[in-house]
Amino acid sequence: YTHGQNGWDYRNALAGMAGAPLFGLITTPENFIKTQMQMDNVHSIHAKRFKGSLHCASVLVKEHGFSVLYTGHVVNTIREGAFVGCYFYIYEGFREIFLKTFGNASFAVPLAGGLAGASSWLFSFPLDCIRAGVQGRDLAEPAKRGAIQVLSELLKTKGVLGLYAGVAPSIARAFLVSGSRFSAYEGALYLARGGRDSISSGRVDEAVELDRLSRRSTH
Repeated sequence: YTHGQNGWDYRNALAGMAGAPLFGLITTPENFIKTQMQMDNVHSIHAKRFKGSLHCASVLVKEHGFSVLYTGHVVNTIREGAFVGCYFYIYEGFREIFLKTFGNASFAVPLAGGLAGASSWLFSFPLDCIRAGVQGRDLAEPAKRGAIQVLSELLKTKGVLGLYAGVAPSIARAFLVSGSRFSAYEGALYLARGGRDSISSGRVDEAVELDRLSRRSTH
């Protein structure tokens, strides 16, 4: 019951979302440091304050304590859940459709992966925009800016479209990266165990099924 099936199965989305709390613990500090360095690069007139990622982290921790690395942790974790849930749900759905339509895994997998990445970024981009607003604030300012305040300011100053500023290049990048990522993932499974599914209870191995579909497409 808890095992997600190939195709449009909501359990694939739930499986991805279940990892969000762990992903957030890792990606929140990484995104925070990245955003602070980007803001430093934009606002520095003469010389950059930070020399690199480690220098940025050490300086900010010394000034504000270790907890500063988890600025925006809640909104970032929610973003991770939205992104990864959408990511695997859409990939599994389109993968099944393209395998049946084209019968060629070398085409179906990267295309499904690319569409999954692009769709997931489009879906979660407003949350990422809010996350960047929370993590990119000037830490010297005494007043903290929470996710609700950032959202309110964006809607007042730029409208709904402000939540999608810069979405086009992000979607293009996500399509290319995710297409190659899922190709590597499926390829690794094939090399490791002959396919994503093992033979059990009379089920046909995934590799055999893909080979059958590929052979059918050539006739």
